[in-house]
Amino acid sequence: MPKKNAKAQKTNELDGKEFFAAINLIEKEKGIPKAYMLDKITQALVSAYKRDHETAGDNIVVEADEEAGTVRMFVKKDVVEEVDNPCTEMSLEMARSKLPQAQLGDVIRIEIKTRDFGRIAAQTARQVIIQGMREAERGMIYDEFSSKEHEILTGVVTRIDPRSGSASLRIGSGSEATEAFLAAGEQVKGEEYVEGMRLRVYVVEVRRSTKGPQVLISRTHPGLVKRLFELEVPEIYDGTVEVKSIAREAGSRTKLAVWSADPDVDPIGACVGPRGQRVNNIVEELKGEKVDIVKWSEDPAVYIAAALSPADVISVEIHEEGKNCRVVVPDDQLSLAIGKEGQNARLAAKLTGWKIDIKPQSAPVEEDVVEDEEDVILEDEEQIEE
Repeated sequence: MPKKNAKAQKTNELDGKEFFAAINLIEKEKGIPKAYMLDKITQALVSAYKRDHETAGDNIVVEADEEAGTVRMFVKKDVVEEVDNPCTEMSLEMARSKLPQAQLGDVIRIEIKTRDFGRIAAQTARQVIIQGMREAERGMIYDEFSSKEHEILTGVVTRIDPRSGSASLRIGSGSEATEAFLAAGEQVKGEEYVEGMRLRVYVVEVRRSTKGPQVLISRTHPGLVKRLFELEVPEIYDGTVEVKSIAREAGSRTKLAVWSADPDVDPIGACVGPRGQRVNNIVEELKGEKVDIVKWSEDPAVYIAAALSPADVISVEIHEEGKNCRVVVPDDQLSLAIGKEGQNARLAAKLTGWKIDIKPQSAPVEEDVVEDEEDVILEDEEQIEE
């Protein structure tokens, strides 16, 4: 008889050793904390029981003992004279059949045989567990990549949408890998992507969604250039040289304003590197995009003149109101200062945040800065997030 009772007792329990082995394996392989999984599994068992016993309340208890290797489930019932709810109450006669010394008002714990759950209840438990694991994985992936916003990551192109031209990239590794979305508008004109190609991208934003974290990436963002310089130039990474502003027309040209508080450090030379090696590595990563590096200055006139390089500047007349300025350049430097389709002047304006009116030296002197639609007068300042 004792052996029979022991066997019956064992059938009332889950296979505890296998249960905890599975929990530990999930924690090791997927990084989901054991406590989180135990909580979700407890919820699942309670939900399964309530699926078959709709009038059950908060009287369900799950006890998991890893040292003993047991997972047991109990329903607590009050001992009463007259039973109104069989799910929460039991008669004195019934109580004494299970516990001879039971009295009215006592609370009796009755072990539940989980193997007796109905099919639908068991499915409910399984769904709760699976959903809990998915939520945990998504939360971990979101936390991992949200900390990498405004950083550079390397991904592998997994799919290209033939209609929109957008691309999906696999970034990260192992259980923390996820799909990132490279919209057509965030791609550099002229760059061609093929499946299996490795690509450096800038993480613009990480969003939560019902299907998991959505990672938005870019190849055109000015921040990509800034981060590339941080990787290539130790002086920028350690703060000796500071990137003050970037203006970029992706795939064509970028202007970068740098500065150093250390008078013994040449910020432009540090970015260019020995024999131009540092800047050349960045140009290669940007598929041939030209990069102009200029020295930032507190003096707007000096800064604007530098921003218009490679053109020479004769004078810069500053008008603080409206942040306008008139720049005079040699006649033979006018086209160079303006640049092809106005690009050089346009980038200089974005870099400095000043409206720039470029005039040749031979032009008659005007009293006020005139903003003509055909003049290269540009606005906007594009500062880079740290």
